[in-house]
Amino acid sequence: MFVTAPKAAAPDPDVSAVAALDEPTRRRLYDHVVRAPAPVGRDEAAAALGLARQTAAFHLDKLAEESLLDVVYERRTGRSGPGAGRPAKLYKRSARQITVNLPERHYELAGRLLAQALEESEVTGEPTRTVLHRKAHELGLWLAEEDDGEGVFDLLERYGFEPRLDGTTVVLDNCPFHALARDHTQTVCGMNLHLMRGVLRGLDENGPGESGFEACLAPEPGHCCVRLKPTSP
Repeated sequence: MFVTAPKAAAPDPDVSAVAALDEPTRRRLYDHVVRAPAPVGRDEAAAALGLARQTAAFHLDKLAEESLLDVVYERRTGRSGPGAGRPAKLYKRSARQITVNLPERHYELAGRLLAQALEESEVTGEPTRTVLHRKAHELGLWLAEEDDGEGVFDLLERYGFEPRLDGTTVVLDNCPFHALARDHTQTVCGMNLHLMRGVLRGLDENGPGESGFEACLAPEPGHCCVRLKPTSP
């Protein structure tokens, strides 16, 4: 059985985006733009907040770099063709959703699995829990296929499970579905177990090195309900 420690975490773009809003002037500009009924230009943003145009432009571009605002170009004159002038650079709310949770949570992932299971169960008549387990396993297979050779530690680290080697067992120090698992333990922990089994199955199929683990339920306060234990020889 081959186990490697997780790689150093890559910078989180969501954390960087939120950090960008810590600057007071930048936050005021962001609030002004997202509340405007139409895209906002540099001159009008500067005038509205009593800023120099250069200052407003700098902070607006920084917000765009962090994907907090989208940039569009429009001619404000209403004319087109030669002599209509250059399109103005305008800013509007980004379509990107920024989410930062500490510890890391992935409630949207769980919500999608639960919704898919409910919808398929209504169509086929198959028990919802059975469908949920299958969908979770399929998602685990897909995650393993997309891992680009990272291995189990790095894959689980990327999705917020905080894996840690305890002897020969991999303990997951964080549950990305914590609040759901607390209130709906049987449903969410079963989903999580089949997700992990799918991940391990997918890694086994994609290459050697991870086949020495099996996922099993081992609930313990403060940890994910699933652990990865060595398979029997």
